[in-house]
Formats: sequence, structure tokens, C-alpha cells
Amino acid sequence: MDCQFDLIIFGGTGDLSRKKLLPALFAGYVAGRLLEGCRIILTSRAPYDGEMIDWLKEVFAENKPACGLEKKMLAEFASMVRFQTLSLKDGGDDWEALKQSLKADADRPLVHFLAIPPGLFTSTCELLGQYGLNGENARVVLEKPLGHNLESAQAINADVGRFFSENQTFRIDHYLGKEAVQNLLALRFSNVLFEELWSSRTIDHIQITIAEDLGVEGRGGFYEGIGAMRDMVQNHLLQLLCLVAMEPPARIDAESIRDEKLKVLKSLRPLEGEGIDRNVVRGQYGAGAMMGKAVGSYADDLELESPSDTETFVAIKANIENWRWAGVPFYLRTGKRLPDRFAEIVIQFKPIPHSPHAGWGQNINPNRFIIRLQPEDHLALRMMVKNHGAKSDTLKEVEMNLDVVADDSTRLGPYLRLILDTVRGDQSLFVHRDEVEYAWRWVDRIINHWAAKGATPKTYQSGTWGPYEAHDLMTRDRREWFHETSGRKVRM
Repeated sequence: MDCQFDLIIFGGTGDLSRKKLLPALFAGYVAGRLLEGCRIILTSRAPYDGEMIDWLKEVFAENKPACGLEKKMLAEFASMVRFQTLSLKDGGDDWEALKQSLKADADRPLVHFLAIPPGLFTSTCELLGQYGLNGENARVVLEKPLGHNLESAQAINADVGRFFSENQTFRIDHYLGKEAVQNLLALRFSNVLFEELWSSRTIDHIQITIAEDLGVEGRGGFYEGIGAMRDMVQNHLLQLLCLVAMEPPARIDAESIRDEKLKVLKSLRPLEGEGIDRNVVRGQYGAGAMMGKAVGSYADDLELESPSDTETFVAIKANIENWRWAGVPFYLRTGKRLPDRFAEIVIQFKPIPHSPHAGWGQNINPNRFIIRLQPEDHLALRMMVKNHGAKSDTLKEVEMNLDVVADDSTRLGPYLRLILDTVRGDQSLFVHRDEVEYAWRWVDRIINHWAAKGATPKTYQSGTWGPYEAHDLMTRDRREWFHETSGRKVRM
């Protein structure tokens, strides 16, 4: 049930707030999901003396919400938003003013969204505790990346845990808030058809890809020294793997879902030594062309004077060692400056054991279940049918669309859905600290191996599908990467 709440966005004038959070909140207000009386407080280091509505117009001109900008609605939303000048390292009058402004409605949910670098998590939580803003109705949302390795993640979790209980702590991964991911859980656990097929008995392999067509424009200061393994694999890709591979939970609630996801992470086969060299591909984009225009390399974009060993592409062959998934490889892939932008899960089933009709020949593609997360939500089954009207008995592949057409006003973007879940105290779509730490254990082995070996990323041309070694990762297993763009199959 929707209710009035207070939301404080620490880093309220930063990129995440401007590009994702404020557009999502405004769309939620237009759709009736934010009640009048809710308050949104944007913290910043410097004061702002202008009109809020003018500032929001600038923000929404750059980052359009998923709704119109009707003047009356924008004015009403602007009345809910205000700036608060705050230091995130030292207390003082500004913190006292924030505390007093919230005092009258102390019983309503209070959400602290830390859209700030992880290095400020500890001091911010200490100040929230010092000024009594961590009471029973308070929740804290931690935006990734949560540390840069296991040790730093454990330190952040311990520091935040001094002021907020685990039930108050919401580690956000916006991919888990996407409609297609929710549909995946619904299809798996409410239909015997899918659950009976969801194992090594019928599935050949699974691909999970998050591809980006942009480089590191605007993120260079953050990205250098971090790389795709820490930025994308440790959280987004491993979280999607967990949702695909988890056992049916006893209940669709936070504790049950998290228990099953954690079992998957514990079952991931550790990669070490030669296993890393054989099953992990690391790349960095070089110069090339995008949309017919020449683009520079990673080093060019950051104006680096010396070569960098930061990877912008990773492909991994992973295995889950349990009864359900023994022998089924999971191929994970993410990269920048690739030919297209999409996030997709492909469940590829085993080929038929025998073709009973000579005329069908080799024209039998294996069945696939496609879960597309971006740029749009899409669920589909691909299967073979008779090519109607053909002169001979031939087959063609068709796609059975499983999308549910919804009115735009009823759609919730991932950030809005997760913020509203935080208000309700529902942690089902958030990440437990144990998941974060087990994911880091698995990833750290790979990163530490690269460092010990002095390994450098393979260079790939911008506008291509990554290093050729990523192609070999699949072809040596007699498989290939799959992606559907405008009805055609795109290969590396």
C-alpha cells in the first residue's frame, strides 16, 4: 500500500539523481504512486538559491521522464522537492536543521538513498546515527559498487551495520527491479511447464549479456582502475545468474529468495590459475567506428599518457556445481563500445536427438527462451514450425511473444519500483550482505590472478563484439553468442 514518506537523496545533484532517480520519481508522481505530502530532499555541498521548478526543468530537459511534462503536475512535484546543504564528513547546523525539519513526521518511513561514492558511506551513516536519523522507520539504500574487493566490502558492511540493522539496509541493483526479471520469477514459479524444463536434462547452456555501445564518456574518473569485472560482473551479471539458476523458494519473500540466491553463489565453481586463463577473456576497446563515425580508444578518451590495464570487456564461462546445473555452462559477457546496447538472458535448450524427416535437414535451430531487460522488456520463446506454403517440407523459426501489454501509466521503472519497495520495507529485490561477500570472493580470485600474472587486456576495435578470444570461448564448445537485432542474428 502506498503511503507518505520522506526520501533523502545524498548526492541529490549528482548524475544518478539527475539521470535516474528524479525522472523515475516524477513519473511515479504522475502515475499516482507518490502521494501528496511526500518529501524529497536533495543534499548538496553548495547552496542553491534558484527556484526548484526551474532546476527540475533543466534536469528533465536532459533526462526525460517516462511521461509528459505537464505544467501543473511539474509544479506540484516541485513543491515536494527541496535542497539541503550538507557536509557528509562533518556535523553542524545544517544537520540539526535537517533533523528538526523531519521531526514532525517521525512516524512515516524515512529513506536515505546514498547516491554517493562508497568512500562516503561510513561518515554519512555515522552522522545519520549521531543526529538520530536511523530510527526504526529509517532505511538506508546503498548504491553499487559496494567496495572494490572482499575486504573493502566487508568493511563497508560492518561500518553501515553499526548504525543500521540488516533489515534497514537495502543494497540496490536496479537490474533486479526490471519488469522482465519479475516476469522471469513469475513464469518459473507459477508454471509447471517451465520448472519441469529448467535443468540440465533439457538446457544446453545459458548466456547472460549486458552490452553497452558507449565508452567511458563522463565516467573516466570512476572507471579507471575499476573496470568491467568490478563494475558489472560482481553485481549485475552474478545477480542475474542467481535469479536464473536459483531453486524454487519456499515463499516469494525476501528471506526465501535471498537464501536460494546465496546457495547459487556458494555453488559457483571457483576459477583459479589456468582455469582463469582458459575461461575468462579480458578486453579493452581501441579506436574504431560507431554509427559511421570514428571514435577513439579507451586511452584516448581518458587522455592517458601511459597504457592502462583496466578492462572494458569481460567474457566468462562459469559452472554451477549442483544437481540441477551440473554440466550446463553459463556464459557471461559485458563490454563497452560494442555494436549495440542491450541486456539479455538466453536460455538455450538442447537440440533434438534425431530428425525424423529428411527434408528438414540441418534447418533445425534449438529452442530458446529469450529474456530481454533493455532497451525494452521482452519475453519470448523461439521454436520451429512448418514453413507454411513452401514447396517442400521445410521448417522455419518463429517467436512466441510472451510480453504483457501494459498501459504506460501502470509500468514502474526499476528505480521507482525499488524505492517504493524500500518504503514498504520489502527486501525481496535487494541484495543481502552475504551475497555481496560471496560474489566478491569469486571475482577476487580472477582479479588477483590477473594482478599476479601481470596480465593486460586484449585490445578490440570499437564497434565490434569484443576480443576474438571471446568468440573462441564459445566456438571451442561448438556454440555461438546469440543476439537478435531487427530480426537478424548478429555474431562476433
